Amino acid sequence: MTVRPGWMRRLAGSGRVELIPQGRMSGPMPWVIAIMVAMTAIALAAGLALGNAVSAARAEIEGGVTVQIIEPRPEVRAEQAALAIRAIETMPGVAGFRQVPQAELDALIEPWLGTGVTGAAAGMPGIPVPSLIDVRLEGAVTPAKLAQIAQRVEQVAPSARVDAQSNWLKPVFEAMLSLQVLAMVVVALLAVALAAAVLLAARSALGTNRNTIEIVHLLGGTDAQVARVFQRSIGYDAAGGGAVGLALALVVVLALGRRFEGLGAGLVDYGALLWSDWLWLAAVPVLATLLAMLTARLTVLHALRKML
Repeated sequence: MTVRPGWMRRLAGSGRVELIPQGRMSGPMPWVIAIMVAMTAIALAAGLALGNAVSAARAEIEGGVTVQIIEPRPEVRAEQAALAIRAIETMPGVAGFRQVPQAELDALIEPWLGTGVTGAAAGMPGIPVPSLIDVRLEGAVTPAKLAQIAQRVEQVAPSARVDAQSNWLKPVFEAMLSLQVLAMVVVALLAVALAAAVLLAARSALGTNRNTIEIVHLLGGTDAQVARVFQRSIGYDAAGGGAVGLALALVVVLALGRRFEGLGAGLVDYGALLWSDWLWLAAVPVLATLLAMLTARLTVLHALRKML
C-alpha cells in the first residue's frame, strides 16, 4: 500500500503530528537563510561592482600615455612642452592629444596643497608643477610604442618623462581584483554555510520525528515520500527567507550606491551595477532555495537508509 504525503501529518489518532512541527516562516531556519542570502547578495554585488570598475577603467586608459615636462623654469617648461606637442603631432598611431590646462592641474593638487601654491594666479613664485600632455593612441600601449614616443619626445624636450597611464593604476587594479576574488570566495563560503545549516536542521527534524517516520514506513510509505515532505517544508522556509534576505540586501546595496555616487571620484564612478548584475542578484534567493531543497532531500535520503 502506498501512503500519500498528506497522511504523514495525521498519524497520531485525531491529533496533528507534522514531520517538521513548525509553521511557515517560524523557527530559526527561515531567518538564518535570510541572513545568508542577504550577505551573499551584498558580497556578490561588491564583487560585480569591482569587476565593472576595473573593466571600465582599463578600457578608458589602455591607450593613454602621459608626457610630463619636469622643468622648474616656467619659460623653459613652456618651450619644451610646445616642442613635445609638435613631435607628437607627426607620430603615426596617435589618435589625439591635449595639453592639460594649468587650471586643471591646480584643481588636482588643491585638495593636498591648498590654493595658490603654484603662484599661477597671483603671478608669484610657487611650487613648480610639471606640464602634462595627455596622449591617446589608436590601440593599446605596448612597451615598443612607449619607447618610441619617449625617444621622439626626449630629443626635443630633455626634461620630459613618458609613462603609460595603465602603469600608474596597475597596483590599484591588482588590489581591486584581489578584493573581487575575496568577494567570490565569501559567496562560496556562504553557500557552504547555508547547506550546512539545512543539513543540521534536517537531521534534527529526523531525530525528533523518528517514531513517526517508522510508522509511515510500516504503513507502506517510501523514503522518497518522506524526503519530499522535508524538501517541501525546507523549500517554503528557504523561499520566504530568501525573499526577506534579498530585500534587505537591496536596501543596503542601493544605500551604499547613493553614498558612493556622491563622491564623484575616479574609479568609483565606474563601479555601477549593470542590468545583468541585477539579474544575478535576483537569482541569489532562487539558487539558495534550490540548494536548500537539494540538501534537505539528500540528507533525509541518506539518513533514512541508515535508519531503516
